[in-house]
Amino acid sequence: MPFIETEDSQRGENVYLNYQDYGQGQPVILIHGWPLSHKMWENQVQAIVDAGFRCIAYDRRGFGDSDRPYLNYDYSSLAQDLRTLIEQLNLWDCVLVGFSMGGGEVVRYLSMFGDERVAKAVLISSVIPMVKKTDDNPDGVPEDKLNEIMESLKTKRVTFLAEFSKQFYNYSDNKDTVSEQQLHYDWSITSAASPRGTIETAKAWANTDFRPELRNVTVPTLIVHGDADQIVPIKTSSEQSTKEIWNNKYVKIEGAPHGLFLTHKEKLNSALIDFLRK
Repeated sequence: MPFIETEDSQRGENVYLNYQDYGQGQPVILIHGWPLSHKMWENQVQAIVDAGFRCIAYDRRGFGDSDRPYLNYDYSSLAQDLRTLIEQLNLWDCVLVGFSMGGGEVVRYLSMFGDERVAKAVLISSVIPMVKKTDDNPDGVPEDKLNEIMESLKTKRVTFLAEFSKQFYNYSDNKDTVSEQQLHYDWSITSAASPRGTIETAKAWANTDFRPELRNVTVPTLIVHGDADQIVPIKTSSEQSTKEIWNNKYVKIEGAPHGLFLTHKEKLNSALIDFLRK
């Protein structure tokens, strides 16, 4: 499997990131959600390649087959990893596609490096702009709930991840599209990730406020969210982003949970390919 090498600046270590690269044409980079890996994109990779694009999906540090450093799971470090991938593969005119936590990498990348190499952005079920409930973000997730998640990751990570997968897909409402085998497959991916990396990246998506950075997203942007998302409530995320990212197309998928890349893959793929072609 191919890897790119990125430097861990604090410890001077080299971190190797696994990636998959298929097709030809304009590069579309898929950034996976927490706590999965690039494997979550299997229903999108084929659609993107078949539509005539080059599709690159990679594993975030600490996840999948990428290295597992002890430090540097903040968004700036993750955006630097993305930059290294783009530079080492010499990619231009890219489309950055971030799912859930991955939306933060898209916004932080544009904040740090600008859009010289980026043509478009896509935010799917994204945590952008802010997860935590505060006085000026009243629809966010309460801090005590976020603290419960962190404690569960420390004390019963594997058990927590099994239950998380069900909520990820609104399993009781989507048993026709989400099998028990799919839940087990996801659990095998999430439970095999770095325990520390899982916790540290959770701290990043739970505590980072991207609201001041939304003005840095100036490229055409597709925003997709399900109105039944129980993981990242649409009201505190995409509905806010559409008001601050001026050049956007907003697609709200009725009845879709957080993991709409599986449960509503046809609708998601249709919106994504249409946006890529325009």
